[in-house]
Amino acid sequence: MRVYVPLTLSGLAEAHRAGELGTGPLVAYAVTPALREWYLSDDVEELEYAALNRAALASLRLLAADPGAARRRVVVAADVPDGAVAAGPDRGLDPAALGEVRVTGPLPLAKAAAVHVDSADAEADVSAAAEALAAADGGDDDAQFVVDGAEDHELLWYATQEIPNLV
Repeated sequence: MRVYVPLTLSGLAEAHRAGELGTGPLVAYAVTPALREWYLSDDVEELEYAALNRAALASLRLLAADPGAARRRVVVAADVPDGAVAAGPDRGLDPAALGEVRVTGPLPLAKAAAVHVDSADAEADVSAAAEALAAADGGDDDAQFVVDGAEDHELLWYATQEIPNLV
């Protein structure tokens, strides 16, 4: 199963040093039955893109919690055995948790297929979105517009061999 793990650049640097994304359980995003139902598509590429975007939003949440982190969203795509992934049964239909799964064991960085990172020109919008996130969660439409502005930036694709240059 392909999972999308949200990180920050400092989190990616730590994963690079440690050789793993974590020991588990790790929050990740994947194509789950609830995500399929919400997205209303059978196109696997579209569904994986939706899971990637859910992980990008989770990365934005990590940035909002860490004001010192570089203002670029980071998502690592990794392939794990189906048995290493568990969906939260109580959160499956929660709109805030669509596509959310837990990777139950260690996730070696060697299992990463690619890294997706914002370009430098997205930093201002990502920074503004991180600052507006709490207000957007509270229902502020203007703040939601700012958060959506970060989503206008496509994450760039990097091969795993490029991680040392990213960190």
